Amino acid sequence: MDNNYRLPTGKEIIFILIAFIVTMFVVVIYLKLPIQIALLLIWFIIIAVGLKIGYSYNQLQAGLCKGIYEGMEAVLVMISIGALIGTWIAGGIVPSIIYAGLHIINPTFFLVTAFVICMVTSLATGTSFGSAGTAGIAMIGIGTSFGLPLPLVAGAVISGCYVGDKMSPLSDTTVMTASLAKVDLFDHIKSMSFVSIPSVVITLILFGIANFTISSKKGSLEQAQKAMGQLSNQFNISWWMVIPLIIVIVLLAFKMPSVPVILFGSLLGSLWAVWFQGISFVKSIKILYRGNDISSGVPFIDNLLNRGGITFMLETVLLVIIALGIGGLMEAIGVTQKISDIFSKWASDPGRLTVTTLLAGVFGNFFGGAAYVSLLTATKMTEKNYDKLKIKRTVLSRNTEAGGTVTTPLVPWSDGGVFMATTLGISTMHYLPFVWYSFVVIIISVIFGFRGMFIWRTDDSNKEVDNIKTQTSDYYSEIKN
Repeated sequence: MDNNYRLPTGKEIIFILIAFIVTMFVVVIYLKLPIQIALLLIWFIIIAVGLKIGYSYNQLQAGLCKGIYEGMEAVLVMISIGALIGTWIAGGIVPSIIYAGLHIINPTFFLVTAFVICMVTSLATGTSFGSAGTAGIAMIGIGTSFGLPLPLVAGAVISGCYVGDKMSPLSDTTVMTASLAKVDLFDHIKSMSFVSIPSVVITLILFGIANFTISSKKGSLEQAQKAMGQLSNQFNISWWMVIPLIIVIVLLAFKMPSVPVILFGSLLGSLWAVWFQGISFVKSIKILYRGNDISSGVPFIDNLLNRGGITFMLETVLLVIIALGIGGLMEAIGVTQKISDIFSKWASDPGRLTVTTLLAGVFGNFFGGAAYVSLLTATKMTEKNYDKLKIKRTVLSRNTEAGGTVTTPLVPWSDGGVFMATTLGISTMHYLPFVWYSFVVIIISVIFGFRGMFIWRTDDSNKEVDNIKTQTSDYYSEIKN
């Protein structure tokens, strides 16, 4: 086997990064072609660099496939949630939630309420995608009815969804981060709480201020009343419409696998469409695949509810697969390792170490296109530095989620960014300035790092004492036996 390959030089890495940005700008902004085309072209640029530094076609293809494989769970979740959205709209589940929200939620406190509802949903289910596809869509509908700025509403929804994605013991990213950092799951959550709790409080205050600022100009109930009328005309609105939602939350709370649970929820949505909305079974299955299609006579209701289905997510899935391939190629040719070496030389104190971990997470999202990739890059690029500085790995796991998980919806071509934009109907660049929870988490993490707050050190003496106790216990056990 030919091993005459090397790591890329600094100039070659800079070339790849600049080529990435230029390609995205020319193809997407100037030529106005789909972003998938730009990402495919970037495949060829990275492959060309890989061939130049000695890697074979087989090695590059293996790396590409490995990157895609590592993100396939997110792809399957997207397909499942596409089916769920379509059937839950047709079955009256989402319309009933919107109707109830319009009836009880005050426009003056809506942004705070939307943040809290999505936060509770994501904490209970452990999925930001599932929370956005159910409670998030409902909040967008209610916010539209109140006449509130939709990018701001989307910011509140996404902020709430990512609290649970980051903190819930049921979240795959939370479990994966604890595993990658080699720490106990609940120690990881406890460490994150020192950042997440003040971040949630500050975010609530920010959305509260924003709500009061716009309440004098927005928040009319006239459109909300009209929406309630149209919803009641189009759907059978009842309390038992939310039973599938309760079942799905309970199953996820019992740590059942997310993909089959969500698919089961979409099947329940199809049955609800047949039993309660008068839709034929064959049509309900078509909706599961192709999405919902109604004509209420109210444009914003039609825009909101004519979505979902597996085909609704296919373009998104293609984008994520191509982006994951870029991450795999970057890993295969050694770009990740080279940047890790650069970080290790610069990160000489807790503040710099925090910044490098955050940057490594953002790097994974920006060039790898998925939360899973960002968690890998953040841990693998920086873990040795935490051990070198004798900082506990619970700090590593906390910073990994701050740089990886919560920045995912901020990158337009990442799995989170694409999913949120597609599901909520608002482009990433429009909602990005209002995802305040993500920005607050990053700011607090950096402050803690440079101030040395909640940066716990490993205690080697305690480890020695524990080892002595263990050895002594084993010794007396042997004597006793």
